[in-house]
Amino acid sequence: MAKLKITLTKSIIGQRTAVKATVRSLGLKKIDSSVIHDDTPAIRGMIATCAHIVAVEEMK
Repeated sequence: MAKLKITLTKSIIGQRTAVKATVRSLGLKKIDSSVIHDDTPAIRGMIATCAHIVAVEEMK
């Protein structure tokens, strides 16, 4: 299964509550922190919610 590296690129200060909760549930805490998740539809939906403040890379 493919993996995704998700990096928080901007602050969550001033974001909607739903966006903040999604970022936290992805496991991101500080700017430039990264996590690796499996590429599933649930994770893709979470990324779509906060796409304006995260960067996504596909890993092999």
